[in-house]
Amino acid sequence: MQATSFQRQSVGGFKYHVGVSSLTQVASRDDRVCVLNILGGESSEVTPVSHVYSGGNVVCGTAPGKGGAVLETSIGNIPVYNNVREALAAGHRFNCGVVYLPPSAARDGVAELIRVNPELRKIFIITEKISVHDAREIRAMGQQNGIDIFGANGLGVADSWNQVRIGGALGGDKPGDSLRPGSIAIFSNSGGFSTTIAQYLRMAGWGTTTVVSSGKDVYIHYAAPEFAFALANDARSKAAVLYCEPGGYYEDDATFTKPVVACVVGRWKSKLTRAVGHAGAMAGGNDDAQAKERWFMKKFGVDALFTPDNPVVSAKGAVVTNIAHIPAALTAVMRANATMPDFAPEGNLALKPWFGSDEGLDLPAELRLPVVEALTPYNEQVALLNTQIGGVVPRQTMKDASGASQMDPKTQVSSLHGTTMLNAATLSLESNVALALVHDAGGENDRKLIAPAVAAYINLHGQPELAAAQASREAGNAPNAVLATAAGIVGPQRQEAARAALKFMIERFHAAGLGMEFGASLSEDFDITKVEAGDQAGLTTGTPDARAQALMEGVEARGGRSVFLRWLKSLPGHPTEAAALAAISATLAWGPLSRKRISRATAESFPWWLQLFGTLIGASADASKHEPGRFCGIEQQQLLGRLSLGEIAFAALLGHTPGEDDLFAFQTLVGLLLTNGPGAISAQGAKGAVSADGPEQPDRVQLNKALIGFLTHTGYAHGGNGYEGIAYLVDQFKDSGLKDPSSTDHGIDLQALAVKAVEQYAQYKTQKKTLGSLDIAKLPGVNHPVFKDKPVNHDPREVFIGQLFEQRGETNVFHQFYRALVQQLYEAGVSRNVYCVNIDAVIAALLLKMLWKPLQAGKIGERDLETAAFTIFLYPRMLGCAAEIDDHLNRGRNMDTRTVAFSCKFVA
Repeated sequence: MQATSFQRQSVGGFKYHVGVSSLTQVASRDDRVCVLNILGGESSEVTPVSHVYSGGNVVCGTAPGKGGAVLETSIGNIPVYNNVREALAAGHRFNCGVVYLPPSAARDGVAELIRVNPELRKIFIITEKISVHDAREIRAMGQQNGIDIFGANGLGVADSWNQVRIGGALGGDKPGDSLRPGSIAIFSNSGGFSTTIAQYLRMAGWGTTTVVSSGKDVYIHYAAPEFAFALANDARSKAAVLYCEPGGYYEDDATFTKPVVACVVGRWKSKLTRAVGHAGAMAGGNDDAQAKERWFMKKFGVDALFTPDNPVVSAKGAVVTNIAHIPAALTAVMRANATMPDFAPEGNLALKPWFGSDEGLDLPAELRLPVVEALTPYNEQVALLNTQIGGVVPRQTMKDASGASQMDPKTQVSSLHGTTMLNAATLSLESNVALALVHDAGGENDRKLIAPAVAAYINLHGQPELAAAQASREAGNAPNAVLATAAGIVGPQRQEAARAALKFMIERFHAAGLGMEFGASLSEDFDITKVEAGDQAGLTTGTPDARAQALMEGVEARGGRSVFLRWLKSLPGHPTEAAALAAISATLAWGPLSRKRISRATAESFPWWLQLFGTLIGASADASKHEPGRFCGIEQQQLLGRLSLGEIAFAALLGHTPGEDDLFAFQTLVGLLLTNGPGAISAQGAKGAVSADGPEQPDRVQLNKALIGFLTHTGYAHGGNGYEGIAYLVDQFKDSGLKDPSSTDHGIDLQALAVKAVEQYAQYKTQKKTLGSLDIAKLPGVNHPVFKDKPVNHDPREVFIGQLFEQRGETNVFHQFYRALVQQLYEAGVSRNVYCVNIDAVIAALLLKMLWKPLQAGKIGERDLETAAFTIFLYPRMLGCAAEIDDHLNRGRNMDTRTVAFSCKFVA
C-alpha cells in the first residue's frame, strides 16, 4: 500500500475520508474507467451500453489470461489486458475502477487498483455477497488511500444531466429512456428499483440528477450520510428519493437539508432470525423497517406514513412503504415547497393490461383488472387475437425436446403435460386419454364423453382395419406390426367429414358467444338458437344413422352433457356419425381452447385421435372377438353406455372383463407406461414421422402415419421388455402351486423362494467367472443405475406403487417376492448393499398378476404371455406418443429431428 503518501483531505467534516463534495462529482464526463473482469457474463452485456451512453468513458478492462482481446461496442473496441499494471503500461489513464469480480476475488481486485494507480479516485463494486472480513479490508484500503468506494452489491451510479453511467445496469439497455434530466436525486439500496423509481418519477413529471445505487451488502461504503452531504452541495438537485431496507444505522446518521421522500420496505423481515434477500437486510436489531420509518418521520416532522388516502407530508419530506406512492408523495412535498414538476407528466405506471381473463374465477369487483385498449397499431392486433380460438406456440427445433413430456433426472419419474406418471397411475384410462389430448385429466363429464367416443370404434366387425390386422397377425407379426397395419387404414379421409363438422361448430358457437370461461361448453341454459344455421350439409341426413344413434345413446346412458350435442339434436333430420363425433370432440376441446391451452389444430384432430385409439384397441383382439353387435362377448349397448374404457381395453387384451383388482392393476400400468420422456425411441419415431410430413403445414401431417412411426420404433427390447421380468417370475413360481397371486393366503414361503433364487444366481455367477466370462446377465427388475450406492436403495416409483397397494389392502405376491429377493441378495453376500426393486419389476408383477390364472389354466402359452406383455405396453404409449405428435405438430419445424452432420460418423 501507499498509505504513507496519502495527502488527500476529507470534505464535509466527516471523521473519515469522503472525497466527493457534490453529486456532480459522483459521475462526470471527465471520469475515465477501467473495468475488472470486463469479459464476464454480466459485464460484457452492461459495459458496452454504459460506454456508448457516456460517450466512451471506458478506456480499458482486465480479464486474466485474455490479454489482447477486445470488448466490442458500437463506438469502438475496448482493449482488454491481463491485469491493471499492463493497462497502465500501455498508456491508459483512469480515475475510476469498476469491479465485476467474484466475491472471493473482489478484495484483491480493489487492492490491485489502489496499489498500481495513484490517479485512482473512485471504485464501484458491483459484486454481491462479499465477506465481512474482505469488506472491512476494502474499507480500510479506501480510507488509507483517499478513495471513495461505492457498493458493494450495487449497480453503480449515473448522472442524467451529463449522460454518464459508471458501473452496472442503471436505466437498463436504454438509460436515456428512464434517466431524463430533472431536479431529483435518487439513493437506493436496490439496484433494480433505482431504475424503477426514476421511471415512476418521469411518469409524474420529475426528472433526475444523480442516481446512486448504494447496494445492500453488510457494508455500504458510500451511504446515506455521504449522499446527504453531496446532495446539499448540488445546485441541480432540489430534493431526493431514498429507498431503504432494514439493516444499518446509515439513515439515522444522515442530515438532510433538502426535501426527501423516504421509501422504507421490509417490515416482514423483523420476524425473521436470519439475513434474507440483500445480505445487509438483517433482522433482530433496532434497525428494522419500522425503526427506520420512525427515524424519517422524526426528521420530517410527520406523524404518519404517506398513502394516497392519507397524504401526510411536510416541507421536509414524507415516508412511504410502497414505491408506487413515491411520485404522489414527492409532488405533495414539493408543492409544500412551492416547487412544480420538472416537465409535464407523461402518464403513470399503473398496470394497464391489454388482455384479461378471469376464466373460472368468481372475483370481487376490486380484484378484476380493467382491460384498456392498446395503442395503435397494437389495438388492431389485440382485437384480432381476441377473436382467435385456441393457443399458438412458436416454432422451434424439437430434436430431443418436447413441450409435452419430460423426465426428472433425479427421481426418474417422467411426466406428461405436468402430470407425473405416478399420478397418472391413479387415473382412469379415460382421464389419461384426456391428458394426452386436452393437456389435463379433465373432469367427470369429459370421461363420460371419451368412453363412448373411443368405444364406438373398438368393434371392427366387417371393417377393413380388422381384415388388415388379422392378416398381419396370422403372418406371425409382432403386436406393434399388427396394430400398424390397422392404423394404416384409418387415413385422413376417414374423418374428413367429422373434422369439417368440428370446424363448423367451433366457429359458429364462438360467433354465437358461447362463454369462454371454463365449463361453458356444458352450459344447460345457453340459447342454442343463437348459433347460425348456415350451411349444415353433412351434419344431418334424411334417414337414421345407426352409429350416430348408438354414439349419442352411449353418451346419454352415461349421463354426459354437451351443448353441442343438444344443438345437433335440435336440427332437422338425423345427425350423422361424423356430426356426433364432432359434437363430442367440440365439447372436450372447448374449455382448453378458450383458455388457449391447446390450438385449433389440436382440437380439430380429436375425431381422428378418438377413432385411432378405438381402432388400435380393437385391432389388438383376434378377429374372432369381433361379432355383429358384440365385442369379446360384450354387447354394443354395454360397450358404449356402461363399461369403462379400462374394462373394455382389458377385455381386448385378455378376452374378458376384469374384476376390481385386475382393473386397478391394468389402469396403474397404463399410467406408469404413458410416457418415458422425449428421448424414448417410440416418441422419436412418432415425432420423426411428423417432422418428415412438415408440421408447419398441419394439413399434410397424417396422424395415423405418425402413430405408425411410434409402432415401428417399438420392439421387444423396448415395448416388450416387461416380458423378461415376467419370464423370470414364471420360472421362479412354476412349481410353487400358486393359484391366486392377489390372495393374502397364497401359501407361498417367499423367503424360501428368494433363498433358492439367490443360490441359483450365485452359482450362475460363479460358473461364468470360472469360465472367464464377463458377460453376466443381471436379474431383471433388480437395481437401477440412478438409485444405488446407499446401504438400502429404493426406486421412488416402486415405493409409490407399493404404497398404493397398502392403501387398497391389495396383495401382489410377485411384488412381495421381488422385495424379499433384493434383501436376500444382500444377506447372502451376492450384493454389497440392498438393491432397489425397480419399476420394471413392478410392471412385470402387475402384468403377471393379471395373466397368471389364464396361464395356469392353459388358456395362454408363453408366446401369448409375451404378446400380452408387449400389447399392454402399446395401449398407454400410444396416448403418450399422441401427445408428442400433437406437440410436434404445434411446435416443430420441418425435418427438425435430423441429426446434425458433425454428430454423424462413418464406421468401417
